[in-house]
Amino acid sequence: MAKTSKRMQAAQAAVPQANVSVAEAVTAVRAQPAAKFDESVDVAVKLGVDPRHADQMVRGSVSLPNGTGKTVRVAVFARGAKAEEAEKAGADVIGAEDLVEKIQGGFLDFDRVVATPDMMAQVGRLGRVLGPRGLMPNPKLGTVTMDVTGAVTAIKSGQIEVRTDKAGVIHAPVGKRSFDDAKLVENIEFLLSELNRMKPAAAKGRYVQGIVVSSTMGAGIRVEVSSI
Repeated sequence: MAKTSKRMQAAQAAVPQANVSVAEAVTAVRAQPAAKFDESVDVAVKLGVDPRHADQMVRGSVSLPNGTGKTVRVAVFARGAKAEEAEKAGADVIGAEDLVEKIQGGFLDFDRVVATPDMMAQVGRLGRVLGPRGLMPNPKLGTVTMDVTGAVTAIKSGQIEVRTDKAGVIHAPVGKRSFDDAKLVENIEFLLSELNRMKPAAAKGRYVQGIVVSSTMGAGIRVEVSSI
């Protein structure tokens, strides 16, 4: 059995014995011993859905009010005026067929992908590369669009993608440990309200079944669902 580090032991010792409010969870996370870098603060939300059924899949984009604190590299598939628009909006990688070939050659130095509709036939060739990594542009997520400026700006300002995994859990970054409590609480509460808004009509019973807040190197803090 792997030996638990002293820092993790101290983090676990700071975990409240009972479920707490979002504000108390954030305070507890930030009170744990810090790592040597600015850790991300993440939320895991267990939903009462069965993702094996398409009508119970929860997926969408959420623009956190205070961003994530992470620098996001955006790749844009576009030509002509739309490529120029992407550059002005601050996209990090821009191209058309040349970018398709570059990615087929192993280039993956980006975190999100935007494409204009006319480029999707080309982008489709990258399905086996982008799909498993959750990078495939999708109209429902606003990443297949003619509004390149809006899409790039939203992503750069802290928009995140949320999607249930096979167990019906959403994992999402909600900021950095260096954020103050109020900003983290606001981001978490906004995320939870957006997940409620995305509730599938086919979902039955209790929708939000569990919430855990943690930092990259810290112990998880359970939130009392009824406090939301």
